[in-house]
Amino acid sequence: MAMFVKLPGVSPTTLILHFILLLVLTSRTKAVVKLPPNVEVPAVMAFGDPIVDPGNNNKIKTLVKCNFPPYGKDFEGGNPTGRFCNGKIPSDLLAEELGIKELLPAYKQPNLKPSDLLTGVSFASGASGYDPLTPKIASVISMSDQLDMFKEYIGKLKNIVGENRTNYIIANSLMLVVAGSDDIANTYFIARVRQLHYDVPAYTDLMVNSASQFVKELYILGARRIGVISAPPIGCVPSQRTLAGGIHRECSGKYNDAAKLFNSKLSKELDSLHHNSPNSRIVYIDIYNPLLDIIVNYQKYGFKVADKGCCGTGLLEVSILCNPLGDSCSDASQYVFWDSYHPTEVVYRKLIDQVLQKYLNRLF
Repeated sequence: MAMFVKLPGVSPTTLILHFILLLVLTSRTKAVVKLPPNVEVPAVMAFGDPIVDPGNNNKIKTLVKCNFPPYGKDFEGGNPTGRFCNGKIPSDLLAEELGIKELLPAYKQPNLKPSDLLTGVSFASGASGYDPLTPKIASVISMSDQLDMFKEYIGKLKNIVGENRTNYIIANSLMLVVAGSDDIANTYFIARVRQLHYDVPAYTDLMVNSASQFVKELYILGARRIGVISAPPIGCVPSQRTLAGGIHRECSGKYNDAAKLFNSKLSKELDSLHHNSPNSRIVYIDIYNPLLDIIVNYQKYGFKVADKGCCGTGLLEVSILCNPLGDSCSDASQYVFWDSYHPTEVVYRKLIDQVLQKYLNRLF
């Protein structure tokens, strides 16, 4: 049994809080990247869509789930946690590379320990997006609801370590925001519910305005290091090739053009927010071009297949369509995509390496 020696003027609660902090600091993994001098990153927080959802959708009523095989095929002995991947996702890899911890858990994961909260969680939800209509269509957690969860999280932190330490953690942690692909692919082009009132330029304005408001809210809540991931070359993911790429399943130009237009507007808006938000490091992170290079020049990167996913036929299978009833490839590391929508862990690792090399000094 642990014993705490009574010190004059020091409450038992304070001793316990210091003990929790000591456990957190001594259990951190070894950082792979070298941070600038005197820079500490106490935690990583993730917001957005399935790219950084480690299982929040497991606990809500939606069809957009993946807490069953073959998801997690290469994750801790084949454990399907709700990550839309065969293994780790970008939020895990960032926490690992920064030396914080091996995995970034879902905020809705049962039985989170104080040490889990102190080092960061993900609030993201598969199939969510900047457009408020996107999460409604899929019955998932909206970006505004993710902010509410973040506010609740801050309250929990204050109960664990007090207000001053909480403010420090929020200000110095990395906030990662990943969204936009579901808006473009699903809400605009597939469901077409926005096409009655918006052309592509107007719709990308709607997305950017929503993204900007989200970042402003994070800043108001105390966040200062905010990395916002661009939309990917959504027209080149296997499902969109199948649905919009013609008989030869080429990359869909209209999907990619929409993503590029959104990205150009988002980059300018985030640059403006950075310059108008004191002490902030608000950074636009381009993922479009490095991922497109991997897709187009896949053999150069050591992959054998770039136009199909590993799961099932690889043409349309995602979420509940990627299930134990279908076959999967024997080696996901040979594929750029795990299912018809989401990359494999090995691709995520390559992308995170590039992101840290290019943006580390700007974020920290």
